[in-house]
Amino acid sequence: MVWRRSIWLFPLLAIVVVGATVREAAAQAVPLVPHRAIYELALDPNKASNKIDRATGRIAFEVTGNACEGYAVSLRQVTELDSGEGRKTVSDLRSITWEDGAAKSYRFKTQNYLNEDLKDEVDGSVERAADGGFSVRLAKPKAVPFPLRGPILLPTEHLRKLIVAGGAGERILEAKVYDGAPDGKKVYETLSVIGAVVGGKGELEEPAKKPELVSIKRYPVTVSYFDEGAGERTPSYVLGFELYENGVSRALRLDYGGFALRGDLKSIEFLKTTPCPK
Repeated sequence: MVWRRSIWLFPLLAIVVVGATVREAAAQAVPLVPHRAIYELALDPNKASNKIDRATGRIAFEVTGNACEGYAVSLRQVTELDSGEGRKTVSDLRSITWEDGAAKSYRFKTQNYLNEDLKDEVDGSVERAADGGFSVRLAKPKAVPFPLRGPILLPTEHLRKLIVAGGAGERILEAKVYDGAPDGKKVYETLSVIGAVVGGKGELEEPAKKPELVSIKRYPVTVSYFDEGAGERTPSYVLGFELYENGVSRALRLDYGGFALRGDLKSIEFLKTTPCPK
């Protein structure tokens, strides 16, 4: 689930280039487990808000596929925000994506509803360019094909790199990320902070105590998303979570600036895995 600068400024030293190539191969080799997860959302009491009195919601997330077939991801987030005196807003975000296992191709469709009215819709695809960027084609909103200068990571590619970085003991990952939202043209600069391995299961939700999860490592991760630009900036959005080395997430925290939501893992179903020789 998810969710980056200086890491891409490669010096012209053979050892650095080789190291980068090894890390790239390692990220592509990370197996992500197909699964379906449900997260219950609530206002985070650890962040004061004078705009939102109450929040409830749910995230339904599913990933299928493998490095050979590519990864298909569907997400739906429905959130009801209560600003007091009966003023409630319901947002409904729906997203379907497919990403090539080598992160060379990507297709996406996102719809954003506000109080049942469709506010934003984007539908498009990208192909990797020689500079690590992309050639973008948008069906909605209709636009002439255009390039995005690289290097840029795709969402699943970014997730796999976070797992590799955590396993290698690296604590910072900077990169540009593109997921197609909100208009098919936006690229975020992100800074990810990866903590040390988390141990124990005493405070875990029941779904996180399944054998498929308790036997593997997990890392606390915080990803800050910035609009492209120079100088000191405030993140547009900050996503926190505990990331398992198989790609599952728990303990979500979605910080929108004026308020934050907490996401607790309520259920998880592990789906059939298709073998892949990669």
